[in-house]
Amino acid sequence: MEREKLARAYEPGRIEKKWYDFWLSHGYFRPKVDPTLSPYVITMPPPNVTGELHVGHALTMALEDIMIRWHRLLGEPTLWVPGSDHAGIATQVLVEQDLAREGLTRNDIGRDKFVERAWTRAQRSRSAIRQQLQLIGCSCDWERDTFTLDEGPSRAVRAAFVRLYEKGRVYRGERMVNWCPRCRTALSDLEVEHQDTDGRLYYFRYPFVDGTGFLTIATTRPETYFGDTAVAVSPLDQRYSSAVGKRVRLPGTGREIPVIADEAVDPSFGTGALKITPSHDPTDLLVADRHNLPHINVIDKDGTMNAEAGACKGLDRMACRERVVEEFTRQGLLDHIEPYSHMVGHCSRCRTAVEPSISLQWFVDTKPLAEAAIAAVRSGEIRIIPEHFTKVYYSWMESIKDWCISRQLWWGHRIPVWYCADCRALTVAVETPSVCSKCGSSHIEQDPDVLDTWFSSGLWPHSTLGWPADTADMRYFYPTTMMETGYDILFFWVARMIMMGIEDTGKVPFKFVYLNGLIRDEQGQKMSKMRGNVIRPDDAISKYGVDALRYALTTGNSPGNDLSLGDAKLEAGRNFVNKLWNATRFVLQSAEQWRSNADSGSPLPTPNRIEDRWILSRLNRLTASVRSLMAEYQLGEAERQIQDFLWSEFCDWYIELAKLRMRRSASDATPAGDAVSDSPAPYLASVLDAALRLLHPFMPFVTEELWQTMQPEADDAVPARSIMVAPCPEVHPEREDVEAEHVVGAAIDIVRALRNARAERRVEAQSWIEASIYTGGAILEKLQPLAPAVESLARTHILRLADRDARGDSAESQRAIVLADAEIVVARISPEEALRVRTQLEKEAEVTRTRLLSVTGRLEDAAFVAKAPADVTARQRELAINLHDKLERLEAELRDLG
Repeated sequence: MEREKLARAYEPGRIEKKWYDFWLSHGYFRPKVDPTLSPYVITMPPPNVTGELHVGHALTMALEDIMIRWHRLLGEPTLWVPGSDHAGIATQVLVEQDLAREGLTRNDIGRDKFVERAWTRAQRSRSAIRQQLQLIGCSCDWERDTFTLDEGPSRAVRAAFVRLYEKGRVYRGERMVNWCPRCRTALSDLEVEHQDTDGRLYYFRYPFVDGTGFLTIATTRPETYFGDTAVAVSPLDQRYSSAVGKRVRLPGTGREIPVIADEAVDPSFGTGALKITPSHDPTDLLVADRHNLPHINVIDKDGTMNAEAGACKGLDRMACRERVVEEFTRQGLLDHIEPYSHMVGHCSRCRTAVEPSISLQWFVDTKPLAEAAIAAVRSGEIRIIPEHFTKVYYSWMESIKDWCISRQLWWGHRIPVWYCADCRALTVAVETPSVCSKCGSSHIEQDPDVLDTWFSSGLWPHSTLGWPADTADMRYFYPTTMMETGYDILFFWVARMIMMGIEDTGKVPFKFVYLNGLIRDEQGQKMSKMRGNVIRPDDAISKYGVDALRYALTTGNSPGNDLSLGDAKLEAGRNFVNKLWNATRFVLQSAEQWRSNADSGSPLPTPNRIEDRWILSRLNRLTASVRSLMAEYQLGEAERQIQDFLWSEFCDWYIELAKLRMRRSASDATPAGDAVSDSPAPYLASVLDAALRLLHPFMPFVTEELWQTMQPEADDAVPARSIMVAPCPEVHPEREDVEAEHVVGAAIDIVRALRNARAERRVEAQSWIEASIYTGGAILEKLQPLAPAVESLARTHILRLADRDARGDSAESQRAIVLADAEIVVARISPEEALRVRTQLEKEAEVTRTRLLSVTGRLEDAAFVAKAPADVTARQRELAINLHDKLERLEAELRDLG
């Protein structure tokens, strides 16, 4: 099979498709089951089938793909199960919006037709999501692609519900829930977004029944006063000690309610007297239950007032609020109104203000499940990364409340409960029954509600492997290894998976939880369409390439921390790809006969030159560090170190040293055999090969392309190979060379110092400078062979390379640049060069001085300061400081010239 030549420039689109198709066609994503090895397994957090993936998904997928590809390099059987979530309420809202555009509602077409439409939309979205996941480079086993409403997960959902019901851990009862009046369903806490809302605080007077005056209360919700069943004050509030035990009359209703004392009341809020409306506030409900107060619901499921609201029946909540305020005003019972900013819960899908409401729903008794889940983390069976989120996990789980799992929707897993019309008994079963399990009547009807999406998602690690059946996958791949997701759903999803996994299987669902942060823009702002700072993965990939996007999302990133993303990071990723590409082109052109082959078995020649020993030692140190960091899931730091090694040590230093050797070898007419034996080629090829394998999990496409071009031409009979199944680089203790690292490190420091000296003296690029270098005797001899390279790389004639003891007079010492292992004395520049530099410095100083005078004059202008926006004046002050500092530096350089 003839190998392709490496193109002059990187073309991401063509290369990415080529290699992804190659990986797929050769089955590299499928795990090879080996009973003697423990598998590495990740179950993908299933994206919602509500549209395309966003950049947060790209982060999650990149991190998981890094983990999977790394463990595949280690030779472990790796399985990454892909899938997608039906996203109950979110998908239902989208389908309802589709219908609204046609002038229809879900009730117009009925449940069956509605579900058909939802399936059509879901399948369309699944296809788009799969394409995007493949575009990002996800190395999933696509033969296992699963949807939460597929037959397997659906059966698992029913089995889990029935098991919980039979254990008495699922029950039906009236409890307070988050209720969306538009979607007309209960919501989970995760489906409620709390927004800071500019509202009002209304102060109403409630007359005492005994005619002794009024009790003034403060409320943000006048419309619920029809459901008031008490007024509460703090037992520590002396202002109301005489009022406790009295009764007040609700204006307009004639109802009398008691004044009670309860510790839940904050005396500093409003007047310190609060109306208690148990059916429409969770705190009020707790107070009411402590005092045996009745519950009066005054708002219907559609957000309109019911018969309890008297003349306001049928009004929308907000319209009723206005009517109530008007009535209190008319009766002279409105004390005053003041602005009040507070948090109001809104449905995350339709943005309607959520109504706390007591409703008949299905619940899970989560306390016993939570206890097992807490124990799994405390014992170390499950490790949360980063560790500080463990405390958050404990806090949530120890105060967990019963979980409302029913939703009044049409799209989702139907609750497997059937009600008998004859005997009123419930039939709870995995298989759809034809008759009542108690009386045998055929007059049974299934519960119309569906289960909370998080219920089916909570079964994801084991339902995707075949549970409740005893499958080969469950036996080999469960428990899974890693659950990687955002820290914002640690409680809402991760905790539920741990609870349900232990409950259903008796085992933890995974061994590690890796929590990633949120993505923000370059200014640290949360990305949103309203701000216009959203970066679409497809757009970023089109402009920069997949590897650049993955690099920008992951390099230097640490678990649990938010990260900033913008064009600068994406450009840095693309620049790194180009740097790597050009370096490989040099290695290929210069080392054709030494083209790397990981399987050739040919030993690497023993290096004689110190720079060869240095690069092998540095690679060995990098390999050890990356292996350690990856084992601790410090992925971003591992990638940063690989990038730093390749960009700096390999490209900027070793390749440049290699170029000098090759040029000298060519110009010296060295015999061919000697030239080959002294060639850096085997080390160039070997080091690049290993570094590409280390980098592959992070940047899979460019590493595959480059690695393939470095392989020898293969016979058609030889199976195709890929970098993704090549062995991970090993640590070779014998390659550790402290001396070489010390000496070459000192040479690099010297070159950098000389380059800085050139820049400070404003030496033109084509000009050379002169310097003497003094160092310790221990490395003096080792530095001698590198002196020509130091001269070439620093464009400096070394006048003297000697021991520190041989350094000259004190005047020379005062001019010395002191480094850890050397001191450098740069010769004074010629009078002609000094005149050129002085002229340049004086011109630049004059321009800077003029600009500084202009800026300071503007800042001293009172009219300008008074009219200009604060950010403008702040920028001008910062500019003045910078110009002042620059002028001082220029004047100091002029003084140094003498």
